[in-house]
Amino acid sequence: MTRRPPGSVFLMATDDPEMQEYFREIADFMVEEFAIGFPEAVARVNEAFRDQEFGPYPDIICHELPEHWAYGLYYGDVPYWDEGADRSSWTVRPAPDPASPSWTVPDR
Repeated sequence: MTRRPPGSVFLMATDDPEMQEYFREIADFMVEEFAIGFPEAVARVNEAFRDQEFGPYPDIICHELPEHWAYGLYYGDVPYWDEGADRSSWTVRPAPDPASPSWTVPDR
């Protein structure tokens, strides 16, 4: 079984550095696009994928761009995924519970 690399902020089972970078790209997009902190972005990624195991890059998850996952992790149901979509009626999903093990980056 693949395990999380030591020192990684991501809880998913993958020892592939390129998959770790893919998850970081999802988190980085959320930081830039939604103006949330990196700890929250990582917690959202971890909450969604922490119990899954991923193969080497490109795992099947990579058939979608990091932006696709970021929108879903931040908004939940995305009625129309497009960079130019009117998001004024979209509801932001709550961040993971502060007591959740998904929070792996200190100083949130």
